[in-house]
Amino acid sequence: MRKTFALTAVAALLVAGSAFATPVTPATASNDSYAVATLSPAAAAAPITVAEVEAAQRAWGNALVAIATEYERNGQAAATRLAGEVLDAAYGYNLGPVAFKPTLAYGETTFRTTRESALAYFVGGNARFPEDTGFALKGWRSYEIDNAAIVINGTTAISTGNVMLTNKDGETTTVNKTWGWVRDANGALRIVLHHSSLPYAPN
Repeated sequence: MRKTFALTAVAALLVAGSAFATPVTPATASNDSYAVATLSPAAAAAPITVAEVEAAQRAWGNALVAIATEYERNGQAAATRLAGEVLDAAYGYNLGPVAFKPTLAYGETTFRTTRESALAYFVGGNARFPEDTGFALKGWRSYEIDNAAIVINGTTAISTGNVMLTNKDGETTTVNKTWGWVRDANGALRIVLHHSSLPYAPN
């Protein structure tokens, strides 16, 4: 499912069929984050579908490309603002810790369970995480997602497979990625598990 980005930055999260609803604004988010979208109790309790998972994956890929292009066009501050909006719309930091292990994190900051640490990983610029250079700022232009499995269990879902990211120089990086989602009280799919690593290469 290769996709290229041709939308405005915020619209990237609202791609047709996107499962990301507009979240409750956490205390650490900007005041102009997305307004709250509510569904009926029955809709909010509906089982997650494979189509919703695939839409959430596309929204994540589009958002990553959007952050990269926003950085190149408008600089670090604009990219940081957009990345914060992405975190608030897509991840479950408003629900509690997120089990986020990024591709290039290591040492004491391997796991990014807080919004601040996740934002630092994606865009850098945080003195508390000096090793972060901004994974989302690496010139990404397109992506392809190859799911090995999508497992649905009511209002939770897990996917695992490969994500291929291509940068502006045509170089492709493949990562092994596992996502876990829950449906929140407003009906939005929230990422509560995100594990990413480079493929194992035996000697």
